[in-house]
Amino acid sequence: MTDDAPTPRPTASPFMTEAAFRSLHAELCRQAPGGPERRRGTLAHLTPARVAAAAAEVRHGRTVSLAAPIETQPGPDDPQPAVYRLTAPTGPETGTPGVHFALDRFAMNVHGDAHSHLDALCHVVFDGELHGGIPESRLAAGGARGVTLDLVREGIVGSGVLLDIPLLRGVPWLEPGDFVSADDLTAAEEAQGVRIGPGDLLLVRVGHRRRRRETGAWDAAHARAGLHPACMRLLAERQVAVLGSDGNNDTAPSPVPGVPFPVHVLALHALGMHLMDYLDLDELARACAELGRRRFLCTVAPLRLPGATGSPVNPIAVL
Repeated sequence: MTDDAPTPRPTASPFMTEAAFRSLHAELCRQAPGGPERRRGTLAHLTPARVAAAAAEVRHGRTVSLAAPIETQPGPDDPQPAVYRLTAPTGPETGTPGVHFALDRFAMNVHGDAHSHLDALCHVVFDGELHGGIPESRLAAGGARGVTLDLVREGIVGSGVLLDIPLLRGVPWLEPGDFVSADDLTAAEEAQGVRIGPGDLLLVRVGHRRRRRETGAWDAAHARAGLHPACMRLLAERQVAVLGSDGNNDTAPSPVPGVPFPVHVLALHALGMHLMDYLDLDELARACAELGRRRFLCTVAPLRLPGATGSPVNPIAVL
């Protein structure tokens, strides 16, 4: 697909009734991995054999970071930026003989709209419960218990797949409020010569980062491109392990009146599928186009924060 041959925008209505959403939620709950590994959610699809097979995807030894730099200045999409400061050396130490150290400290809102992060399964509460029927009372000021970030303390390593929707449509980016349909995903598979399957780490590019760089930041909390919730049925059928995007994964405004963040609810709560939000997939898109590849080894290493609901993250694609 070339930039001078745009693919028409899907004509289906983006709206889904709350009743239809709840029916889909119940359907996906039934499709979530069960048995002894139910607590791990869709990471159960990422078996040791599939991890080993993913290592064979490396052809060129080229590494690409999928994270955006952490920002410390407020903006329309980042009213609570990360706080960073150099704590040492202090004034009296500067220029003195002997050994002293440069030290620093930072704090951040993990689930903001500007920086790259991974959502743990306990991030979404729906109808008073976490994934797997765990009661909301398991959340406490000292940290969550149950399906927390500790589930991925060993990291996530598997076969990454990039589906580039702006490339499919022949546009630089999807405008805020637009959505990716299941038909978009299957059309991108065909046009870009790849097929998502069991255990994959699916990365869906909507062009959020390119738009932000070229037009400036905006209030992404209220207007952004993302996946339509109906896409989650396809991801469940294909047994995708992890979903990531250069946006929030969810479209805003929500296509489900009365249910904000429906993709988050279906992924994290119903399926037990970890999400990565606000990645930077532009350099990966360029590398994939240059090398003629859409599949690669992908490594994700969140922080060791046992009771946390998420973590800043710097995934690495190895092509």
